[in-house]
Amino acid sequence: MPQNQQILLDNRPQGEAVASNFKLVVSETPALNEGEVLVRHHYLSLDPYMRGRMNDAKSYAQPQPLGQVMQGGTVGEVVESRSPKFAVGDKVVGMGGWQEYSVVPADQAGMLRKVDTTHVPLSHYLGAVGMPGVTAWYGLVKIIDPKPGQTVVVSAASGAVGSALGALAKARGCRAVGLAGGPDKCRYVTEELGFDACVDYKQHQDAYSLSKALREAAPNGVDGLFENVGGMCLDAVMLRMNAFARIAMCGMIAGYDGQPIPMAYPQLILVNRMKVEGFIVSEHMEVWPEALKELGMLVGSGKLRPRESVAEGLASAPEAFLGMLKGRNFGKQLVKLI
Repeated sequence: MPQNQQILLDNRPQGEAVASNFKLVVSETPALNEGEVLVRHHYLSLDPYMRGRMNDAKSYAQPQPLGQVMQGGTVGEVVESRSPKFAVGDKVVGMGGWQEYSVVPADQAGMLRKVDTTHVPLSHYLGAVGMPGVTAWYGLVKIIDPKPGQTVVVSAASGAVGSALGALAKARGCRAVGLAGGPDKCRYVTEELGFDACVDYKQHQDAYSLSKALREAAPNGVDGLFENVGGMCLDAVMLRMNAFARIAMCGMIAGYDGQPIPMAYPQLILVNRMKVEGFIVSEHMEVWPEALKELGMLVGSGKLRPRESVAEGLASAPEAFLGMLKGRNFGKQLVKLI
């Protein structure tokens, strides 16, 4: 069995996460038992939710255990199998974590899924046709539930979730407006992803200024908000929201370092009779097949053209992860392992 490089969570962050919170080790891969498969990971996924799990705090998921492999999504290839469900060479997606290989029980539901790479590149199963894409689908379809002609805004629009949200909204006849950081990301959002408008939040110092810019991008107000960031972005959009608007609360990256995130205009929830709903996509597995089918069609047809930021080699994962939390990535952040 091959030697396996792994990255562990060595200690918990005190405020901002740093590279020394992680530790690179080499371990022996255990021999397979009956019913298990050995997967060699081609890519691993870096996602904002991982920062919250580094804290030993109450949340919707258990904290990442110290001294264990950082948990997260992976795609790869079966290189050895002791299960009739998987053959050597099968391309699979799972939760193998920050390591080169994983041993997976094939009979355990939801641990490993075969994927078809004929029309969808393997890496996209960690982004547009994976958990981020399904996250966008659920928030839009099940919470915002927009009607044709309505305006939907998404923060972090150039990221893995935001880019899928735009394509899904356009497919439903909506006006899609993004918030992104920097002119290059805004150009990508409008020119490649097909959003109707994008506002560069980095050009604004406060929510009122950002809201004025949003007025031009969303002249008829905002009917639905898919929120990934919180803070100033949330405040600015709330100032533009219409009566009976819906907010799908997906992420609050502005508060991942543990700082409070004040809300400037909570009274607007009442004044505009808004619906505000947080959700965790892993609690809604029943929608994944329907969502993945639509997302796969959007990617296969070229209507969704996701961009990826790819770091090379397992050792690069911590710095790539920290950069993603600061918005340095462009699209879905991945680590390529082979």
